[in-house]
Amino acid sequence: MIDPLEPQVTTADGLSVPDGAPELAEAQRTVWRLAHIDFPWDINKALEFALLRTYAVPSISGLLARTGEFSERVSKRYDDTALLIREVLRNGIDSDRARRSFARINAMHGRYRIATDDYLYVLSTFVFSPIDWVGRFGHRPMTETEQHLWFVYWNEFGRRMGIDGLYPDIHSFRAFVDEFERTRFVYAESNRLISERTIDLVLSDYFVPRILHRGGRQVALAITDRPLVEALGFTYPSAPLRVLALGGLGLRRAILKLLPKRRAPKWQEIGGRTYPEGYNIEELGTFPRTKGA
Repeated sequence: MIDPLEPQVTTADGLSVPDGAPELAEAQRTVWRLAHIDFPWDINKALEFALLRTYAVPSISGLLARTGEFSERVSKRYDDTALLIREVLRNGIDSDRARRSFARINAMHGRYRIATDDYLYVLSTFVFSPIDWVGRFGHRPMTETEQHLWFVYWNEFGRRMGIDGLYPDIHSFRAFVDEFERTRFVYAESNRLISERTIDLVLSDYFVPRILHRGGRQVALAITDRPLVEALGFTYPSAPLRVLALGGLGLRRAILKLLPKRRAPKWQEIGGRTYPEGYNIEELGTFPRTKGA
């Protein structure tokens, strides 16, 4: 059966969560509202930039480079990852489609030896990148309650991926992230390779001509922090470019504050370039290569 690209659940009330888990149910409704109604564009952009943070870690970028998925088939790998996560977000963490997606995610990762702290760091980017982005560029920051529930949701996401050593609260998780980035953001050729391919893919989504991609990377990096840029192997953008990029997002924030609140979900288009006619969840992601492939 080909699964359609359109969302399956169109209201938070239809989400599937385990019985007897009231906080998780509340977290799931909150995440659904934040991601699809309150901040759909912001959270989508935040998760795109979250990928860059993982690429600044050589053990993570090196694995991606060795598999060839983000260097040879970047468009498919990018879309497959986004679709598997979207299935869980839109349908409920305990839905059939989410269980099938977790099975696919875990099968992919189970083929590799991945350190626990690398797993935890990747998970942390789904927690903190949206919180931080919305705080800087959204029409309002997430409330403390929303931040806590956002953490609860992604912590459960990590548990279903079988990640060990999950943190009990958002503050201890943030402390782990700060120390991890301080010690593990180190330049490697794989950091630059994977980040270039991914940024160029996103630029192509905005119809930026390839000849302008080099400059476009600098614009994208102008809203990130210096340790990240240097670990990726790029030159830190000039002060005027940073002012321009941050000023544009600041202007957008000011305009959004004047607009009426959105009441209906806004779906981000995902997967259409790779799967214009639909996809099977069980066929997303990576698989062992056969000889000669």
